[in-house]
Amino acid sequence: MLGVPGWPAELHDAQSGVSLRPYRRSDATAWSQVRRANEEWLAPWEPTPPGGAWADLNSPASFRLVYKELRRAARAGHAMPFAVCLRTPDNVERLVGQVTLGNIVRRAFCSAYAGYWVDARVAGRGVIPTALALAVDHAFDQGGLHRIEVNIRPENAASRRVVEKLGFREEAYHQKYLHIAGAWRDHVGYALTTEDLAGEGGLLARWHQQRGIRRTA
Repeated sequence: MLGVPGWPAELHDAQSGVSLRPYRRSDATAWSQVRRANEEWLAPWEPTPPGGAWADLNSPASFRLVYKELRRAARAGHAMPFAVCLRTPDNVERLVGQVTLGNIVRRAFCSAYAGYWVDARVAGRGVIPTALALAVDHAFDQGGLHRIEVNIRPENAASRRVVEKLGFREEAYHQKYLHIAGAWRDHVGYALTTEDLAGEGGLLARWHQQRGIRRTA
């Protein structure tokens, strides 16, 4: 995996206990448990999967296929997939979601699309905004990217709040953009560029300031 800008990487926010890291083969059971427990929360917003029950498509065996595909994309420089982990009060690291910077194009474009999901049991606690901010800062710095786009179904209020809290700019409305839950769904397009963060010390710094969190060394 050497030679790919910004990958692999492990990212941490000490103030919130949120960290990002590449998936490991040993994540299969934890990934499956979280995904299976969140079918009602996640299924309405994810691309239409191949035929099969949610439990089967999110089994430990299925994770091994997901892991191989994410690893292949990362090694080719096409994606930066991160497991999102949260450190609990008893100092245990728990897998609670995923942030992926995908469809990376370089040269004159230097852009990627961001996608994310989170365990409903920790939703509303700033975990995914923090994780996305970490990923964006890394992509703009070590990853050498200039622009991050996020496309979200108009009805997905929780996901839209994530990017709006972080100051992503609403730019477009894409009709029949992606096949989800059996039909082609419209999406709202958001974006952020390096210029949007000039003088702010990065997206995580902006997010901390918004929440009244002081930076620590």
